[in-house]
Order: sequence, then structure tokens, then C-alpha cells
Amino acid sequence: MAQFTAGWQVWALLAAVFAALTAIFAKVGVEGVGPDQATFLRTLVISSCLLLILYWKGELGGLAPRVLVTHSGKSLFFLLLSGLATAASWICYFRALDLGQASQVAPLDKMSVVFVAIFGGLFLGEQLSLLGWLGVAMIAGGAALMAFRS
Repeated sequence: MAQFTAGWQVWALLAAVFAALTAIFAKVGVEGVGPDQATFLRTLVISSCLLLILYWKGELGGLAPRVLVTHSGKSLFFLLLSGLATAASWICYFRALDLGQASQVAPLDKMSVVFVAIFGGLFLGEQLSLLGWLGVAMIAGGAALMAFRS
């Protein structure tokens, strides 16, 4: 039997499906809990899942010393910044879900796609074609239409 190996496209689509479910589940969950408590609980679940994955893959033993020794200071610094940005994003996201509708919050949150295109060009030297920028503009327009509808 052939082994299934998924390309990045499959993983990206699965991420989008789970992100959509996250918005729906979080909107229902945040109603009975404050947004900061909801973010904390979600973080505990995510951390537990990752802990199990690392254990299952046999990558848990000596994790902290190995990370500190085998990775550059630059990598660790930017992973720290990424973690802080994730925390800030989740805190803001749950606060928005507490105040607004999931069908409006989630599309505006997806403006991250637009910001990634801009930041990728400015800081990473990535380039999009004219067609790529048209897609980015359409994402921005669609997010605005969904977020600001009456």
C-alpha cells in the first residue's frame, strides 16, 4: 500500500478548515468564559497536544538543552518574537470574538494574509506577481465586505 504524503497545499487547506472550526468553537466557548481565560485554556490544550506529538515522535527527551545548544541565537530570538506575536494575536482574537460575530471577526483576522504579503516583500524580499497582488487585494476586499456588512 502506498504511503500518503501531503504537500504544503493539503496542509494549508487543513489549517484553513481547522482555523474556521477554531472561530466557531471559540465564539461559543468565549460566551461562558472571559476572553483571556479562553485564550489561556486554548493555550493549555495546544501545549498538551504538542507535548503528546513530541512524545509520540520520540523528540521529547532533552528538548530544552538540545534547542538551546543546536540552534543559533538568531533562531531562538525570532522564535521568541513569533511566540509573543502569537500570544498577542490570540489575545486580540478572543477579545474580538467576545465583542463581535464570528462571521465578521474571522474574515478580518484573515487580513493577516494581506499583511504577510506586505511584510514578506518589505522584510524578506519576497515578490508577488501582478496576479498575486490582485489576489491579495481581493482578499482584503472580501474581508472588508464581510467584516463591515450591516
